[in-house]
Amino acid sequence: MRKIKYKKGRKLQHITLEYTGTQKEHETEMQLFVYDDEDVVEYEKFTVLALNTCIDYTKNNWLNIHGLNDINLLKTIGAHFKLDDFLLADILNTTKRTKLEEQKDILFFNIKSLLPSEYSDNISVEQISFILKDGILISFQEKRSDFFTHIRERLRTHAGIVRTKKVDYLLYLLLDAVMENFYITIEDEEDKIEELINLTKKGADPVILEKIENHRDNFNFLKRSIIPLRDSLYYLKTIKDDDTYNGIEKETFSFFIRLHQKSLELLEQIDSDMSSLESASNFYFSEQSRKMNEIMKTLTIISAVFIPLTFIVGVYGMNFEYMPELKAKNGYFIVLGAMVLLVIALIIYFKKRRWF
Repeated sequence: MRKIKYKKGRKLQHITLEYTGTQKEHETEMQLFVYDDEDVVEYEKFTVLALNTCIDYTKNNWLNIHGLNDINLLKTIGAHFKLDDFLLADILNTTKRTKLEEQKDILFFNIKSLLPSEYSDNISVEQISFILKDGILISFQEKRSDFFTHIRERLRTHAGIVRTKKVDYLLYLLLDAVMENFYITIEDEEDKIEELINLTKKGADPVILEKIENHRDNFNFLKRSIIPLRDSLYYLKTIKDDDTYNGIEKETFSFFIRLHQKSLELLEQIDSDMSSLESASNFYFSEQSRKMNEIMKTLTIISAVFIPLTFIVGVYGMNFEYMPELKAKNGYFIVLGAMVLLVIALIIYFKKRRWF
């Protein structure tokens, strides 16, 4: 079975702080947005030395970190915000499945962002983690990407209601942006499936079957990624009556319910696409069987034509001394003509029976 383009890291102890992903060439950088309904301040090259001076807990704060190779920097951030080593370990261990964890004053959420690879049928995977505390949202990305570019622009230009809401609404927007990547990936897979279906109608190249199996693996991987996300979102929308964590405003839960509904729609779409793949696979084998039947029919007709000719040849190949036809002056031409007429008669008969 083909492996998805996602390198599994070795298993670690729960509190071992070691980055297990594949994006080891990316330096750790930070960006901070401090905003409210009146103003927004952006710190592009943010450092840990400015944690105490730039973060304003009377406003909303979004600290975005991309690149997870600087373990000491992450430890410093964890110590500043009083994050357990277990949470830091889950952020760094990219082999973990999507999960949601709530503590007294912290909500932890990690999610797999999936996108189609540009030059192959593989799927590229990046783990993104979120820490939600009162007044601050911290996001952890494996590399710099443009998943959240439109959200940054909304903050800068005061578009929409994001600056009038707390950071829990910002978390909703970021999760929604990541989930849009699932739609992009599924749409890309659907386009490739349509191409495969068209190819199966034109020929029965074994490469087509290999591609079908590759895309079936992709859909299974997508499904395995979305199911824990669906479960986490279902749990998230139910914690409004839970006293463990109260960092999400009551009216914001309706937005997370939308995300849960999206996850259900994604799973339904994947099931539908897998049915299309199954149809393409069945069509491929049906086409193979049809072509084999055509070949066998042709060979059978040829054999049926030559069987009586072979019989005639066998009869006159017997070396009996007294065979009147052997001494006939035109015996050869008569037998040869009879054989030609027999072939013509058989072809007319097969044609009338619509055997070819």
